[in-house]
Amino acid sequence: MSRRALFLLVPALFLALTQCRTPVESGAPATPASTASGQLLEIVNVSAYDPKEKQREGRAYSEHDVSALREAGSVALIARAGKGGNLDTKCANFLTAADRVGMLPGVYYRLQNHVDAVAQADQFIDRAKALAASRDWTAGSLLLVGDFDAQSRMDDILRFMDRVESRTGVVPVAYLENSGHLKTLLSQADEATKARIRRMPYWIALYSHDKGYDPKYPQFPIPGHPEGLVKQYNLWHDWTIWQYGGVEWTGGRSVPKVYSHGRYPFPTYFGILDRPVERNIFRGSPADLQVLWQRHGIALR
Repeated sequence: MSRRALFLLVPALFLALTQCRTPVESGAPATPASTASGQLLEIVNVSAYDPKEKQREGRAYSEHDVSALREAGSVALIARAGKGGNLDTKCANFLTAADRVGMLPGVYYRLQNHVDAVAQADQFIDRAKALAASRDWTAGSLLLVGDFDAQSRMDDILRFMDRVESRTGVVPVAYLENSGHLKTLLSQADEATKARIRRMPYWIALYSHDKGYDPKYPQFPIPGHPEGLVKQYNLWHDWTIWQYGGVEWTGGRSVPKVYSHGRYPFPTYFGILDRPVERNIFRGSPADLQVLWQRHGIALR
């Protein structure tokens, strides 16, 4: 079987396992899709800080071998391409390793205020295009994500998004930290600006139901949940990707910060991994995930 035929077969296999189908970027309830085995559509995101240190018995991974992440249930991997004018040193290796085991590849760039937004977008796209041309990929597209700093300016968000689209024809996904500044900035934007930003699917960051939010923006309702965070921004209809598991460096150790409440009782560690990793779920079916990657990614073949 050719690589292309194998790639086209993967969505069908995932779809056959899917019990429920939640449309992407719709007004439907944000209940994650699950497979017949009870697993969610998991996505991991990594950077040069990964892998973290070993903390328990289990399987390890590296930028050269992410088979443990795939075995744990992740269907996609999004690697940091760079931030604030600096490229990430492990991005290419992580993506190659992910593609090798059949995980969808994606890249994100962390926009920071001390470097011009267009210059950062150019560095991001130059890197993404170089990665796309670097090998014979099994995957069909490389997802593009703008990771907007907690203190990002509106003009910079728009300029970054517009530059990425003008050079690729692709509107990137928007990752936002749980930031009071960003909530004020975006919720109070005029309707024309909101319509422009809404074209980017919303990737939320929420690691706890009772911590990490600005007191000026109480949860809807308390305790906090992803639908409440969407309401605080008063911009998107719903979330598309949810980072429910983050990692903080505290006391010389990587400390997992994982949401676990109500109908989202996520475990502290991901499957059989021996160390923490940043984790996400996708709000939709396997077929929806393929659509997201194609619509908001650049072609790899």
